[in-house]
Amino acid sequence: MTPHIYKLSPSDFAYLYEECKLCYCLKVKNGIYQPSMPMPGVFSAINTRLQGNLVGKDLRALARDLPEGKVAIQEGWVDSVVIPDTNVFIKGKYDLLVKNPDGTHTLVDLKLSQPGEDKIEKYKTQLAAYKFALENPKLGEPVKITRLGLLIFYPDTVEFKNDAAFLKFPPKWLEVPIDEEGFLKFIKEVDTLLAGPTPTEGQNCKWCQYRHLGEQLAHSKNTEDVINF
Repeated sequence: MTPHIYKLSPSDFAYLYEECKLCYCLKVKNGIYQPSMPMPGVFSAINTRLQGNLVGKDLRALARDLPEGKVAIQEGWVDSVVIPDTNVFIKGKYDLLVKNPDGTHTLVDLKLSQPGEDKIEKYKTQLAAYKFALENPKLGEPVKITRLGLLIFYPDTVEFKNDAAFLKFPPKWLEVPIDEEGFLKFIKEVDTLLAGPTPTEGQNCKWCQYRHLGEQLAHSKNTEDVINF
């Protein structure tokens, strides 16, 4: 019997996979998504204006202390081959692909978040997944990635001038180490999870808690007792 091949989205690794293995499996294996929370439009507006049209520009146009290299692709899609010794592949959209002076590339993930070294650990697997997909594409030529990094923006000061408020978003660069062995180990753990029995829900998963309470409310003869339990 041919095993089922699962698509993995790198954006799920930092949060959904870590928070609740049950919700993660329900999404990947059954297409059941957690209800999405509406993103305030202001975040999309800020992100659009920060990125602008960067293609063809040197990354140092954002800040002088950023790595040298010209932005080759902005918001590019990746679709990988099946990862060796697994039944999964990578598909998703990265933020920036920067061409380095030596012809290799730097993969950059943009974040509107408070900068901190903890972000490196949190997002390293997401970036590693994009790297694998770019170097091992299902179609097209591979792209060599020699550097990974987070480009983080967070407002630190505001100035009121000429009837306008000017927020300053100083960019912060966090270098993410390349760990191909660690990435493959992680992916095999995900593959084992998907191939195994249905996992238990995350102890602190709010969506699982909501689902249980909703079931009780929907099927209880005495709704008031459930609400006040």
